[in-house]
Amino acid sequence: MTEGRFSAREAIALVTDGFAEFPSPARGYESDGPLSWQGYDASRARAVARTGEEESVVCGTAALGDTRAVLIAFEFGFLGGSLGERTGDRLEAAYTHARKHRLPVVSLVATGGSRMQEGMVALTQLQRVARQSALTREAGLAQIAVLRDPTTGGGWATLGAGADVTLALPGAQVGFAGSRVRPPDADPAAYTAEAQLAAGAVDAVVRPEVLRGTLALWLSLLTRPTPGDASATQPPPAEPSPGPAPVPPALGTPVLPATGWDAVQRARSPERPRAEDYLDAYFARRAAISGDRCGGTDDGMLCGFGFARDGRPVAYAAQCGTATRPAGYRTAARLIRLAGRLGIPVLTLVDTPGAANDADAERQGAGAAIADLFAAVATARTPVTTLVIGEGGSGGALALAAPGNTWATPDSYFSVIAPELAAAILKRTPAEVEATAGQLHIRPQDLRDLGVIRGITEHGN
Repeated sequence: MTEGRFSAREAIALVTDGFAEFPSPARGYESDGPLSWQGYDASRARAVARTGEEESVVCGTAALGDTRAVLIAFEFGFLGGSLGERTGDRLEAAYTHARKHRLPVVSLVATGGSRMQEGMVALTQLQRVARQSALTREAGLAQIAVLRDPTTGGGWATLGAGADVTLALPGAQVGFAGSRVRPPDADPAAYTAEAQLAAGAVDAVVRPEVLRGTLALWLSLLTRPTPGDASATQPPPAEPSPGPAPVPPALGTPVLPATGWDAVQRARSPERPRAEDYLDAYFARRAAISGDRCGGTDDGMLCGFGFARDGRPVAYAAQCGTATRPAGYRTAARLIRLAGRLGIPVLTLVDTPGAANDADAERQGAGAAIADLFAAVATARTPVTTLVIGEGGSGGALALAAPGNTWATPDSYFSVIAPELAAAILKRTPAEVEATAGQLHIRPQDLRDLGVIRGITEHGN
């Protein structure tokens, strides 16, 4: 048994002390289900007696920290937590309530997939769930999933993988293919919460004892009061948060570089403050998302949400000084679009010698990933603020920069390409690299004079 194997009620008790269950949707159902599957009613009766639940999912409202949310908890002991017609009714009612009352949705998932005794009628419940999730997303409401043991099949492919933030309990079985339908030679280690985290499909693996606090933090970051009629059945998407994120103060030297090559050397110095230093100084509390939802992660791109020192929630995407991988660009694009849906301003920190250009990066779609990030920044629904804190290497850095609201620190540079590569392209000798750096006008003061950046951020005290 893994740490993720909890009943629905145990899972609810893990995250809240106050839960108000919704009444069951009222409508009639055929005897033995839509397929008249012999013995189905008896199986359901035994499941009721064994679990004390009327269906495989329990829905209601709950206070998680200071935030009220719609809470959905699956009962795996009820026919494997499978989704049937009645499950779909309950889930649709829960999502409808969330939109009507402007509440985020938290799903505690544990399911084997669709219910065999209801055939295709059961499978089509996934379309109902997907539509409800999409409508809730369009309404600007956050959705968080917690993957318990096991989470497989359609429940993983809708409520789990389709959430804005996906958390998992340690050791939980997670995958589209359940244990009974996988190829016989499949590696079981690939179907775990930890494997999904490594593959970029899960944001974090969270131990049960800290799950309550983790959910409370996430909900406080992603949920804000929305003015208007709380009883409206079609609430509008969240309005943009007033004003852009403030520009962080510089943490390194306040002295501007004398030459272009001096700017390059200072930006490449291992002593210069890095993204983690800026994020720690900027945020009182923060929580990270991880992964591009396409099979990849990049440790060189930090993304998440935090409370700035002035108390406002701000989303962040920060390069860490390494060559950015395609997964890093896709994760940043995911972050910016999520922040836009929720009405949260974005801070980006530029620090990369450039995009990764090895063969694996090309196979992973580097060009498409960079193009998608350019598009996400260009169409951002909330303000984006950018600070160049180190190297600004070509389009791999520019993709993360906000047009018209990019700033730089004194120990940074921004260049069309690295000076060494520029010299090579121009067929110059290595001895001419320093002079080439000067000709490129890459110092912060040069960038300001050219109108590439708005200004040079002042040194913090």
